[in-house]
This record gives sequence, structure tokens and C-alpha cells, in this order.
Amino acid sequence: MSRIGRKPIAVPAGVEVKIEGNTVTVKGPKGTLTKSFHPDMKIAMENGEITVTRPSDNKEHRSLHGLTRTLVSNMVVGVTEGFQKELEINGVGYRAAKQGTSANLTLGFSHPVIIEETEDIKIDVPAPNKIVISGPDKQKVGQFAAEVREKRPPEPYKGKGIKYVDEVIIRKEGKAGKGK
Repeated sequence: MSRIGRKPIAVPAGVEVKIEGNTVTVKGPKGTLTKSFHPDMKIAMENGEITVTRPSDNKEHRSLHGLTRTLVSNMVVGVTEGFQKELEINGVGYRAAKQGTSANLTLGFSHPVIIEETEDIKIDVPAPNKIVISGPDKQKVGQFAAEVREKRPPEPYKGKGIKYVDEVIIRKEGKAGKGK
């Protein structure tokens, strides 16, 4: 049995879960998420807990068991607490500013880079060198953060660019570091 897959998911108060076949809809204070899962996985709700079971022990079902449970769990966490990714901007003259529902990034290009919020992704700029991306869907938050980071990825010589707060940039020596 999958150690992760067999754990039940506790449904907190104020969260409404609807299971129709293999489509799960979770509604909470931060929004509503709907996702369809593999038809072989059995998702059931009983006494305030969601359980995921698999029909057999073949490799595909074992793989899907833990994945399905984690995805449903992320939906429940997303509508209650939400997810967020923090990005940091490093470099002389590199900065971010919030303008209405968009973020205006100055990244050393001849033009400013403007990033718009979507209906389920919110952008916050607490400091000129920090961007916080938040929303209920973990996958969409991660994808949006990756797209923002892609505007100016960190370079290995001076570390200039946009990086995740917990990311470590492996630095290189320049030409002068070449030894004989």
C-alpha cells in the first residue's frame, strides 16, 4: 500500500467537497477548484474525510494512488490557506512596482516588463526587490512564478536576475579566475 495514498484527507469546516464519479469539486473561502482524476482511482467521502483507493497492485495503479491523494489534498489546502511563491530580484537598477492589477518590472531592458494578474493568481510587491505570487491552485501558482522568473533568469557570474527566495545560484568565476 502506498504510504501517502492510504492516508485520509481531513476536510476542514467551511469546505464543501462534491465527488461525481472521478471529478472532485472543492469549494472554500479562497475559491473553487475542480479536477478530474484517472477513472480507476476510487475517491470517496465519509465522516468528514476523503479517502483514495486503488483497484489493484499493478504498477500504474500504485503510481496513481499517491499522486491522486496528493492532488486532492492540495485542492483542499488551496481553497483554505492558498499557495504562494516568493521571488527575489537582484541587480543594480532591477526593481518591481505594483500598478493596479499588474506588476511593472524594470529588468535592464530598454522597456519595462508588465505582468498582469489573472482571476485566480494575485501578485503582491511588498518591496522593490520582492514579488509574491499567490492563489488557490498550486500548479497554476508554480507555473506563473516560473513564467515571471523566465523574464530574466539569474546569471551565474554576478547573480543578477529573478530567482526564487529559497533558490541557490551556483556562482562561477570570471576570466580572471583562470589558472595555469
